[in-house]
Amino acid sequence: MQINLITGISGSGKSVALRAFEDAGYDCVDNLPVSLLENLIDTLVRENSERVAVAIDARRGQSIAELPSILETLRCKHQVRVVFLNADTNTLVQRFSETRRRHPLSSDAKQSQSATLIEAIDKERNLLEPLRAQAHSIDTSNLPAHALRSWIQDLLKDKPVGLTVIFESFGFKKGIPSEADLVFDVRCLPNPHYDKVLRPLTGNDKPVKEFLEKIPEVASMESDITQFIEKWLPHYIADGRSYLTVAIGCTGGQHRSVYLVNRISEHFRAKKDLIDLQLNFLDRHRELDSIPAAKS
Repeated sequence: MQINLITGISGSGKSVALRAFEDAGYDCVDNLPVSLLENLIDTLVRENSERVAVAIDARRGQSIAELPSILETLRCKHQVRVVFLNADTNTLVQRFSETRRRHPLSSDAKQSQSATLIEAIDKERNLLEPLRAQAHSIDTSNLPAHALRSWIQDLLKDKPVGLTVIFESFGFKKGIPSEADLVFDVRCLPNPHYDKVLRPLTGNDKPVKEFLEKIPEVASMESDITQFIEKWLPHYIADGRSYLTVAIGCTGGQHRSVYLVNRISEHFRAKKDLIDLQLNFLDRHRELDSIPAAKS
């Protein structure tokens, strides 16, 4: 059975992610008590269910500490993936303020609402840290709901075995993705933004590609990043990781980083000597994916 555990910080989009799994045909269960997880899986196995997504969060309190060992037991018989949704504290505070929802770990202490909320978020991070360390993490701080659904859909297309390498472009002006394992800064390269013709385009468009292809420094940066990843990729595989996120950032996440993510991803997908390593690849463009028009 394919078991997907959806967890993470309250307000980071777990409900959106669970609905994406449901739309993909998974049996879905929300807010399941930790002690019932193994019983649920046994029941679904008897019913010949093949795919399930279960949402468990810190509302379960200290029992969440039992989850890592339960997941190890389940991995002996099933394919298990943990998807951890995260967001920075300022974003979470804003989301709770907009929806007027109460954080599930908020206390009744006589403190300001924001102080209580921040303390609850910090407590939740500490409780869930053992799960985050073994999960595929997605930072939803700058990600609207439609983009998160799209990313989950892409995740469901990858193979459940081996290392999944995610190449993600982003803009530094909106912050570094919190899930990034390797971060490369390409802001030193010539910026198509200053060309009025290229400014409204992206690194996916032919005129921008042709502009960047003519610059030796761009090719040199591409080669250096590629060689670094090639050198250290076997070590990440040996470390037993399931996911490796390579984030490439420029100022706005529209031109240079998008172009380089596409180029470097194409390079690794074409390498025949990587086939035996059971590598899977995903491409993400955080800033472009956040704009509905960019997907058309």
